[in-house]
Amino acid sequence: MAWFSRLPRRYRVAVAALLGAVAPLGQAPYDQPLVMLLVFSLAFVLMRRQSRRNDAALIGWAFGVGYFSVALIWIIEPFQIDPDRHAWMAPFALAFMSMGLALFWGGAFGLARQLSSRTWPLILTWTAAEVLRAYLFTGFPWASPAQALVDGIAGQSLAWVGPHGVTLWLMSLAWALSFPAAYRGRKVMRVGQAGLLCSAIGLFYLPPSAATALLTGHWVRLVQPNAAQHLKWQPEFAQQFFDSQLSFTAAPTTGGTPTPSLTVWPETSIPWSLETAAPVLSQIAATAQGRFTALGLLRREETSVFNSMAVLDGDALEPQVYDKHHLVPFGEYIPFGRFAAKLGLSGLADAAGTGFASGTGPELLDFGPLGRGLPLVCYEAVFAHDVNASPERPDFLLQITNDAWFGRNIGPQQHLAQARMRAIEQGLPLMRAANTGISAMIDPQGRIIASLPMGVSGFVDAPLPRPMSPTLYSRTGDIPIVILLVIGLVTAKLRPGPGDVRSIRD
Repeated sequence: MAWFSRLPRRYRVAVAALLGAVAPLGQAPYDQPLVMLLVFSLAFVLMRRQSRRNDAALIGWAFGVGYFSVALIWIIEPFQIDPDRHAWMAPFALAFMSMGLALFWGGAFGLARQLSSRTWPLILTWTAAEVLRAYLFTGFPWASPAQALVDGIAGQSLAWVGPHGVTLWLMSLAWALSFPAAYRGRKVMRVGQAGLLCSAIGLFYLPPSAATALLTGHWVRLVQPNAAQHLKWQPEFAQQFFDSQLSFTAAPTTGGTPTPSLTVWPETSIPWSLETAAPVLSQIAATAQGRFTALGLLRREETSVFNSMAVLDGDALEPQVYDKHHLVPFGEYIPFGRFAAKLGLSGLADAAGTGFASGTGPELLDFGPLGRGLPLVCYEAVFAHDVNASPERPDFLLQITNDAWFGRNIGPQQHLAQARMRAIEQGLPLMRAANTGISAMIDPQGRIIASLPMGVSGFVDAPLPRPMSPTLYSRTGDIPIVILLVIGLVTAKLRPGPGDVRSIRD
């Protein structure tokens, strides 16, 4: 790709951005991870042509802008809920988010060139950038490269090395595949790359073992009211949605299915706060006929408002309550919220002017014969390290979410993919109730064993799988990968590659 180096800078930036915009075809709902891999390999080729750190950083940033602009296009959806007030913000939100996240990738490219004249350090710096993206500024690891592999055998390695370990492997593979563009006339090299490519196809597209998950003997009912966000809180519709959830809870089982031991309603599934909802909770408990019910609602404490999950065990007199602790920036709260409120700024899902309050952290809830579950409210299922921070190993993961904010295509499907990642990483089943979909029971290998599609009002009864043995990642978290990255980066600094960067001495 010598022609690329001869292009004016603005055209090189445009080419990098266009390539980056193709890479999200690896993510849901397109699910073509091989395309993402090949585009990433081209990014290494572009990197090889950059002789200066600043040029490399600019190319990496442009590639990231293209990638995040397409992968996160669903970000415009929340601004369409109340278009008269918020629609004008949508393009700015997408642009600023894409350009901001792309800084991580631009920094990775620039640092890799600073460390060495070779391209292999980009494997380390790109992966390190993804680690930082998951942690810094409360983190936002959405659309990580590892997320694209959840359907295939390769995704099962999440149980061993977690999302950042999978990203490190994926970047290594992309680097290795970047050589055919440079090594010409070397048949051994080309045969090796062909073998890698064939292996990638198998690992990416062949599903994990078809063996049936072992079951606990308990069944769970997942309720999906399909409440459109712009109607959800209007009094005449709120009662209708509540009544439909009650009817789904009371509905008899069919086909010899056992009576569910637990019924799960989605995030903020009732319009009453916990302090005023005692009669309503008693009605829900009576409808469930003594069975456990988990549902989302708001909880107020003095001037604070929490996005919470309540678990009723039959009488609803003293429900167990979990408060969401990892909140959505600019959605559930605005950084420096009190100052922002004076300027008239508030989050899209803001309930208190200065935003929701954060809970104390991960905690387990008791579900009687089903065991103990780790509650995840919506966005919390995006963070592998948050799930790993559970005080003890749960028997299952329980996510309630309101994906009506994300539209009905890309956002909810990517959110589901991340829930499947958490199941694989922990070796635990995950039950998921989503307001507008996709509600699903996920086994410890990330396979969906029962689900309700987007835009459907109803319920699904599903057997609860047994947990697997604790995975390596659940024991170690991200520490081994971080140590490996630090060692690799120090090595790259101490032993920079000699020669012209346009060479292929990698």
